[in-house]
Amino acid sequence: MKLKVGDFVTRKSYGNDLLFRISNIDDENHVIIFGEEMRLIADAPLIDLQLVSDTEKSTRDIEETKKEANCYRLFRQDRRLLRNRNEYEMTGGYTSKSSYFELPGRILHIDGDPVYLKKCIDLYEKLGVPIYGVHMEEREMPLQITSLLEMVRPDILVVTGHDAYMRSKGEQNEVKAYRNTRYFADAVREARKFEPHFDHLVIFAGACQSYFETLIRAGANFASSPDRINIHALDPVYIAAKVSLTPFMDSVSIWELLRNTLTGEKGLGGIETKGLLRRGMPIKSNEDIILDTRKKER
Repeated sequence: MKLKVGDFVTRKSYGNDLLFRISNIDDENHVIIFGEEMRLIADAPLIDLQLVSDTEKSTRDIEETKKEANCYRLFRQDRRLLRNRNEYEMTGGYTSKSSYFELPGRILHIDGDPVYLKKCIDLYEKLGVPIYGVHMEEREMPLQITSLLEMVRPDILVVTGHDAYMRSKGEQNEVKAYRNTRYFADAVREARKFEPHFDHLVIFAGACQSYFETLIRAGANFASSPDRINIHALDPVYIAAKVSLTPFMDSVSIWELLRNTLTGEKGLGGIETKGLLRRGMPIKSNEDIILDTRKKER
């Protein structure tokens, strides 16, 4: 069966383990494929690819939805506990009826994949955090990051897309062996020139199999991938949202943060970081005092 750009496929040589979509097919039947759930980019000969039927795609989607729903449930559970604590503190142990408001940290999410970007924005909005989403190719990120930071003035920056470790290109401690880690790292360095303080601009950087140590050294608070494994497309959202919704007087628990991701500590890690949620009171009118949380895409 003739394959075309946009088709869903698996790789026979890898036991048909991961679901991909075809991004490009060249004249020599060499194919570039993007992970559908994982932030992985790979190439493969056309003969190694197997077309995924609508039935199989539906089955995989159901299993993926279950995993995402469980992760979302854990996040909302933690959020409810945190809100109960906030309410207790802001009402003097429930002795006052004063109302209060919350200002979560604003997120700038730059993504190398437009499909992932839409999924991420939808989840940010479900979680109730202010988001500005931008799609651009990974190689453009270091060149555009400063102007975007000046325009959006975010509290949290997410720099992600696709990546992969290519064993044939070098060792794990060589940046040249990674498809896009160098672009993520350069973008982080430019962002740190704009805002050096780790608690004034919290940065997540990386994708599947990214060079974790390089991204942390470049100035990221959180990054992938310590064990060079694949990470889920939505993992950066849960990390950024956790920081956005944690009160600024608290440190973000790295263990709790990783527990609320789909990948865990083998694929994600970071450094101690303060939360960015600001609480205030009182509210004297029916008008909500919130940051502009409208969805923005470019």
